[in-house]
Amino acid sequence: MKVILKQDVKNVGKVGEIINVAKGFARNFLFPKRLALEATEKRAQEFEHLKKVAEAKKKKAIGERKQVLDSISGKIVTFKVNAGENEKLFGSISNVDIARELEKMGFDIERRDVHLEEPIKILGQHKAMIRFSEELFAEIVVSVERN
Repeated sequence: MKVILKQDVKNVGKVGEIINVAKGFARNFLFPKRLALEATEKRAQEFEHLKKVAEAKKKKAIGERKQVLDSISGKIVTFKVNAGENEKLFGSISNVDIARELEKMGFDIERRDVHLEEPIKILGQHKAMIRFSEELFAEIVVSVERN
């Protein structure tokens, strides 16, 4: 029986694939869990159309993200914090803090897109990576100064 997968199914296939499975597997597992639909001609065409629309949206989103990364690349994000002796901070600066500061600067960056090797705990200049994907990334400078 041919089915169109609505979600990834381990050891079976990925979303949007048209695969051949046993009737019992389809009726007893895939259909009740809403993981697949029976592959009719009309549904196959609908899925192809939806794939094309999703691909177009994905390309547009990648283009927008590239523009954001181009404008953010090389920016300096400055924090004024209290520090003790030996230039150690009282607390630390994490990816959440950097994301909030970037938001104040007008960039829509989520905390999970900001990558630090470890939270910043000393004064000085540090590097952080804004990474949307393996190919889309930019480096910024995080300057931590005494208050």
